[in-house]
This record gives sequence, C-alpha cells and structure tokens, in this order.
Amino acid sequence: MTAATPGTRHHIKHVTLHLLTPLLMCLGMGLAYLGAFHAPEPHGMKVAVVGSSAKADTLARTLKATAGDALDVTTVADRKAAVARLEDRDLAGAYVPDAAHPEALVAKANSETTAVAATTVFRTVADRQGVPLTVTDLTPPAKGDPTGQGLFFLLVALSIGSYGSVAAIGATGAALKLWTRAAIGLATSVVVSVIGIALAGPVFHIVDHDYATVWGMAWLYSAGVITIGIGLHTFLKRWTTLALMVLFVMLNFTSSGGVFRPELQNGFFGSLHAFWNGAGFVEGARSLLYFDGGAGFDGRILSLALWLAGGAALLAAAGAAERRRARRISSASPAIA
Repeated sequence: MTAATPGTRHHIKHVTLHLLTPLLMCLGMGLAYLGAFHAPEPHGMKVAVVGSSAKADTLARTLKATAGDALDVTTVADRKAAVARLEDRDLAGAYVPDAAHPEALVAKANSETTAVAATTVFRTVADRQGVPLTVTDLTPPAKGDPTGQGLFFLLVALSIGSYGSVAAIGATGAALKLWTRAAIGLATSVVVSVIGIALAGPVFHIVDHDYATVWGMAWLYSAGVITIGIGLHTFLKRWTTLALMVLFVMLNFTSSGGVFRPELQNGFFGSLHAFWNGAGFVEGARSLLYFDGGAGFDGRILSLALWLAGGAALLAAAGAAERRRARRISSASPAIA
C-alpha cells in the first residue's frame, strides 16, 4: 500500500479539523434536544381546585399528597377566580368539582402539552368518581394553528433566516467595515421578519390579529440574533456558526416553551426559559395574541430589547477589536519610500 504523501496528510488533517464543527453540532443537538424533550413530566406544575369548602380543600390536599413534587396544588374561591388566574398564565389548569359533571379549565394557547398534562391529572380524579369530565379551553388557538405550536415553528424560521444571514455576511463581507456589515444585517432582519409575519399571518393564519406588533417582535428577535452573530464573527471566525447553533438552536428552541414549558422540563432548560430570547418571542406572542397583552407581555418585550442591546454592545467591542487589529497591521507594514 502506498504511503500517503505529506500533501495528502495535510489535506486529510485539514478536512478532519473542518469536520469538528458538524460533529460538535451533532453532539450538541443530541444533548440539547434529548436532554430537553426525552422525558417530559410535571414538576411543580400549578393546578387549582375550585371551591372554598372543606371538601375542596381535602381534594386539593389529596392531589398534592398523591402527586408529590409533580404538582403545586392550591384552591381558589370560585370559577371566576380560576379563570382569572388561567388568563394571567399563573395556572396550568383548574378543577371544578361536581358530583355528576366535574369540569377541567385549561388554556391551550398557554401550552397544549401543559394543558394535556393538567387534563390527565383531572381526568384521573373524575374517573375515580366514575363520572365524565368536561374540558373547557379558555383560549382556543387561531384557525391555522390547532396545536398552538405554530409560533414555535415561526421562531424556527426566523432563527434559521437570521443566523444563516450571519454566515452569508461573514463569508462574503470580510472586506467591508464592521458597521457596513451591521447595517446590511439590520436590513436583512427587516426582510426576515417580513417573511415571517407574511407566512404566519395571511398565508398560514397562525397569527390572526396584531400583525404589526408580532412583526415588531419578530424584527427585535431577528435583529438581536444577527447583531450578536456579526459581533461574534470578529472574534470566533469559522467557529461562529457553531456558537450561533448553540445559542439560538440548542439552547434556544429547547427553552422557548414552544413544545414544553418549564413545568414539564428539567430545571436547566426551565431556568433558561425565564430570559432566553426564543422564549421572549414565543411567550410574548402568546401573551399578545391570546391573553390580551397581559401575562408578562411587557417583560418578554424587554427581554428581546435587551438581547438586541447585547448585540449592539458586542458590535461595539468587535469594532474596537477590528480597529486595533488594523493599527497593528498598519504599524507592522514596511514604510513606503
């Protein structure tokens, strides 16, 4: 067998080094998605029993004793109070006891998987009584989004458009000044967000009102991803794509609440849900579209704005680094006679 030439060995080493990126993506995606989604189960899921009687209190205590840490069970005075807490996104579900016709109150637009988990708990109670359970959904989703997960897939589209644009700008815009690249990136974020709202609105009817506000949220999200990506490219170069995959796919999609909210996830991804930008978009859009702009909407908008501000700060740092690099190259160049 002919031994590989030095040139061949060099090329094989070069290819192997470049294969590290997709292999690390494979490892990271497996760890993130399987870690976040492989065994969803309630932990501290907030449910309530409706009623102020001793019987309602006993049922709540029995539920808590049976479920342990899986449920956080309280009582509310009446059905109206339960509805108010569900509309404030403070409960996964509420159980209205009745000897013949018990009722489960849920809000599927908050999260269908959470609503299903709460319904399963309450159906077990009704089955023990031997009576049918009526399930009332307080927030039916848009006609084009029967599962309530369309906003998550809109997030996926916005993310791919955004970090894919960073790769294109990084690959073709090396000769451009940083702020020129940033301006192109911000213009691109407008296009990405317009594509997103056009598809989610009139094409597929996932969003059926408040188009301008959802578009603004989509732009905030996309602009944040792109500015962070362009800023990181100055420091990470060819590793930027991997970094963006970690930030805006592996950690982002899994913590967004689009498939499972924190009450059905482990603590790590649940904690990211409080401030990550994907959760900011998905949960903010849910609060706007189905909960009248309440239920934490302002905080989610703030989180998107802060991610964009972080991207602006990173661009400033990248600009300073590129200027220092240019001065070093200039000072190292031989003077022209």
